[in-house]
Amino acid sequence: MATEIERKFKVNSLEWLIQGSGERLQQGYLSTDPERTVRVRVVGERAWLTIKGRTVGASRPEFEYDLPTSEARQLLELCLLPLIDKTRYRVPFAGHTWEVDVFHGANAGLVIAEVELDREDEAVQRPAWLGEEVTGDPAYYNSSLIRRPYDTWEEK
Repeated sequence: MATEIERKFKVNSLEWLIQGSGERLQQGYLSTDPERTVRVRVVGERAWLTIKGRTVGASRPEFEYDLPTSEARQLLELCLLPLIDKTRYRVPFAGHTWEVDVFHGANAGLVIAEVELDREDEAVQRPAWLGEEVTGDPAYYNSSLIRRPYDTWEEK
C-alpha cells in the first residue's frame, strides 16, 4: 500500500520566498469523508486524481493516478465548492524539500508548509520561518478548507 507521511506547519515569515517561483494549482474534492478523501488536482497541463485514507499520526494511505487535463477540468465542475486555489513553492532545506502553499480566494492569508518523510520518527531540521506544527489538526486539511474556509475563522 502507498503511504504518505507528512508533517504540516504554519509559516510565520516570508523569508522562504526568496527561494524561487511557485506554481499555481487548483484542486477540488469529490469526497471529504475522513475515511476516504477523493481529490482532483490540476497544475498547468498536468492533472491527477488522488485518493487518501484516514490519517493516523502523520501517515495515511495515498494513491495517485494521472488524468487527461480536459477530464480533470470536467471533474472539477463536479467537486464541492469552493475549490482550493493556491500557489505551491518547493523550498530545499537541510536535506528535505518543503512545500509551502500560499492560499488564494476564500483561504487567502493562510500559508502552510509541509514536508514528506520516509518514516514518522524521521528527524527533520525546521527552518526558522516555520511556526506552530499543525500535523493532525483537521482544520488545516485542504479537504476541511472547502467546508470551513480560512476567511471564516475567528481566530487566525
